[in-house]
Amino acid sequence: MGAVTRAAVLGASGYGGGELVRLLEVHPAIEVTFLGAKDSAGMTLGASHPHLARTSRGADVLQPIDVEAVVAAADLVFSALPNGSSSPLAPALLDAGVQVIDLAGDFRLPADRYPIWYGFEHPAPGWLDEAVYGLPELFAGRIAGAKLVANPGCYPTPTILGLAPLLTAGLVEPGPVRVDGKTGISGAGRSAVEAMSFSATEDSVRPYRVPAHQHTPEMEHGLALATGIDVTVLFVPHLVPTVRGVLTTTYAPLGAAVTTEQLVACLEAAYGSEPFVRVLAPGEMADSKRTRGTNVVELQAVADPRTGTAVMVGAVDNLVKGAAGQAIQNANLMLGLAQTTGLETTAVYP
Repeated sequence: MGAVTRAAVLGASGYGGGELVRLLEVHPAIEVTFLGAKDSAGMTLGASHPHLARTSRGADVLQPIDVEAVVAAADLVFSALPNGSSSPLAPALLDAGVQVIDLAGDFRLPADRYPIWYGFEHPAPGWLDEAVYGLPELFAGRIAGAKLVANPGCYPTPTILGLAPLLTAGLVEPGPVRVDGKTGISGAGRSAVEAMSFSATEDSVRPYRVPAHQHTPEMEHGLALATGIDVTVLFVPHLVPTVRGVLTTTYAPLGAAVTTEQLVACLEAAYGSEPFVRVLAPGEMADSKRTRGTNVVELQAVADPRTGTAVMVGAVDNLVKGAAGQAIQNANLMLGLAQTTGLETTAVYP
């Protein structure tokens, strides 16, 4: 495989950071040499994530996030910090020659959208034009030469992948597009808040952040990047009582006389050679459980001529294809490796 790339995981105490460490443990060309954290600095990895108690290679103690220390230890940074935390750090890392993959939302949008959707003025707007949106199935060529990759969010990943080829082919109209999303509680992060407790989430299905979820402009921006078409999205996310998994259902105006078979054929033509996209045959239904622990996205498309609606359903594991796995897929492209290196396509089931 050749030289091993030294990698830092910032935000290693969170769910996304822990999933990065878990997946990279068996990666043949990337070794984790720095674990960065804020409040959890000083803890061992095993104390923070008992299932990751170290027995083999790589860093073991969570360190304070110091730019000089990160640069000395790593050639590639995976930043799994909360929104707003990566953008102040990334410029210094990039200027030092370190490649950065940001799993948060800090580099996904134009600068003028951050005060509206994220509540802060972007501290490094010059880098927004340099960042590549990291959806490999659509932007692999750009990712391969990137210094800075904005890893997509969990909801936008299946939504954009399901809709972009159909928009480009003219099989669906650009709007209005409505997206219904469901996610497990790990998507809310690891912070101990009452709303995420067992007593609050067990037997509960509830919407949240309507209509102001930050993935709304990301869907619009990602679709525009992929198709050149401006799309207006209404997005309603819901929390469901599972730990992992995202399922999105997208509704768009159906083109005249378009059939389910045409929609499916379009997706198959777009993704037939992609290792992590599973396009379902007409009549098959997507299931987030079939993606558990994998970097796979399941896509389903249905035409409903009675209402003039195209329905696209996408399912991912929010911590893998929706976060850490996709980040590693991007890293593989950046390092000139096969996209599948170190990544699973077979789900943990049942």
